[in-house]
Amino acid sequence: MEGYFAELDNSELSHLTPPSLENKRDVLFGNLPEIYEFHNRTFLKELENSIEKPELVGTCFLKRKEELQVYQKYCQNKPRSEVLWRQCGDSLFFQECQKKLDHKLSLDAYLLKPVQRITKYQLMLKEMLKCSKSEGMAELEEALATMLDIIKSVNDSMHQIAITGFEGNLSELGKLLMQGSFNVWTDHKRGHSKVKDLARFKPMQRHLFLYDKMLLFCKKREETIDGHDKTPSYSFKHSLKVGTNQPSPITT
Repeated sequence: MEGYFAELDNSELSHLTPPSLENKRDVLFGNLPEIYEFHNRTFLKELENSIEKPELVGTCFLKRKEELQVYQKYCQNKPRSEVLWRQCGDSLFFQECQKKLDHKLSLDAYLLKPVQRITKYQLMLKEMLKCSKSEGMAELEEALATMLDIIKSVNDSMHQIAITGFEGNLSELGKLLMQGSFNVWTDHKRGHSKVKDLARFKPMQRHLFLYDKMLLFCKKREETIDGHDKTPSYSFKHSLKVGTNQPSPITT
């Protein structure tokens, strides 16, 4: 935040700022300032207050589970940030910032920290549960479940933002309950009967997104740009409305 983000406002370095970064600071850093403020002003202090009473750590996480959702927004933006970094990361501006900080690692290593942090929290809570007795154990267990749910939500949302070709509004489909790759069989209405029989036993690989109101069938597409793997995209192919009183229309 101090060695890179703030330096973009330093007039002495403005001549070194790469053109590709112009007006795109929020793309490169995402909502990192929001994450920083949350920890600096709130969460760190509450955790430090639990040093003498570690049984209260679980309560800290439960109390701030809504604020911890800031990681989801950051992770959703990470693919865009990485693309931009590949365009401007080797510029003189970032070289100069790294030199002034005397850092061995470049900025992209630090931009990965929030993604790593969200997974380290659940590891820490698991280790604390191993050492805990009765006091505070229920809160730690609930806090662990909360963090695992946040990680799942982050992971699901990372896939969801890559859906292309769906003409509706994803936000109107309700909560994304689960997503993953499946083998899908379908009936072919046209063609010779032997062709239909053969096709019936040949599955298609599809990535499914199950929402409260609809099941989306997408085809996963993976590409590379300048030798780097691009985040997979999911081309929309088909949908089925779902409801609590309807039988499942698919076999996996």
